[in-house]
Amino acid sequence: MGGTSPCASCKLLRRRCSKECIFAPYFPSDDPRKFAIVHKVFGASNVSKMLQEIPVDQRADAVSSLVYEANARVRDPVYGCVGAISYLQSQVSQLQMQLAVAQAEILCIQMQPQEPSTLVTQVHQDNKSLLLSVNNNCNDYEILPHYLSFPSSSSSSSNVFQDTDSLKRESYWT
Repeated sequence: MGGTSPCASCKLLRRRCSKECIFAPYFPSDDPRKFAIVHKVFGASNVSKMLQEIPVDQRADAVSSLVYEANARVRDPVYGCVGAISYLQSQVSQLQMQLAVAQAEILCIQMQPQEPSTLVTQVHQDNKSLLLSVNNNCNDYEILPHYLSFPSSSSSSSNVFQDTDSLKRESYWT
């Protein structure tokens, strides 16, 4: 690179950095960890081949993706980014379930001065339709797959959750 320090890849690989170095624009010498982790996971030769096949205007995004995936692979060698995505989707599902219970509690409180009735709410979660039933006393919750009918009392053995405390402990649909 003519007078300046070699890029991070050339420095790590202990070679001379030329003006045509494919790594230089994306792996500056002041951030050696960025190339080191990509090199560890993908290898310099593979990264070089990938960058050569990508149009120049898309290479910076490709390098960002490689760095992100390399970091994810170091944290989770088996699943990488997919493991992180699955974990986040699981959290979203649990939060959706908690939100459905909270909304049912709000509606139950709003309905208390009126005639007692059963509130049934449909929740869509991970392409599975669930029904949330809040019984007359607003203390018993039943969360069932949509194809199961609601029992006449909350003491049925088909209940998946008996109350909101068990909902906070574990979700069976994630």
